[in-house]
Amino acid sequence: MFRATVLTLFPEMFPGPLGLSLAGDALARGVWALEARQIREHGLGRHRAVDDTPAGGGAGMVMRADVLAAALDAAAPPDDPRPRLLTSPRGRPLTQARVRALAGGPGAIILCARFEGVDERVIEARNLEEVSIGDYILSGGEIAALALLDACVRLQPGVMGADASGVEESFETGLLEYPHYTRPRSFEGFETPDVLLSGDHAKIAKWRHEQALALTRARRPDLMDFIAGKETKRLL
Repeated sequence: MFRATVLTLFPEMFPGPLGLSLAGDALARGVWALEARQIREHGLGRHRAVDDTPAGGGAGMVMRADVLAAALDAAAPPDDPRPRLLTSPRGRPLTQARVRALAGGPGAIILCARFEGVDERVIEARNLEEVSIGDYILSGGEIAALALLDACVRLQPGVMGADASGVEESFETGLLEYPHYTRPRSFEGFETPDVLLSGDHAKIAKWRHEQALALTRARRPDLMDFIAGKETKRLL
């Protein structure tokens, strides 16, 4: 079973949206498990301090290495096989390939950063993998953790209604997903493409692939460079 442990200053943010829809139903059925732990339980002094001023000066506060190490150690023993993740804007971008790898494992321990960040020493001492969900700054790592977990949970067996649901989505093949249509056939002067109503599955597959290529070229040319590189390596 996929088990997620989230270390946060705001455990009340969980399960949040993960308690609804497919993820929430799967959580209620025991397909996956979620534990949100309060970092401040390991804080120092009467006020349970978790941060301090940055060495060398500068604005803001930094989360303390000793506090975070204590929180991590209490959440999981050293032999816990789950990867330890730190939500961070400087981390490697989260990809669908990484999501699939995480989803196929025993779960994850996710540390949600706040303030200016965390003491570098705890990242090294506890072997934290920094993960980013995009090139922008959030108030804290909780929203990133929710996004990461949603991406992983939906891939758990029995969560999505059909196994094929996750196979042809954006990024699974390296391309953005092709356009979708349903009823009515005509909507405010826009028509459903005839090929989708032809019943010719080969032509439909070809049309969808062409549309995916066109969308990817227009919106994410960086993905086209990546796909071309993979194809070149395959031919070598």
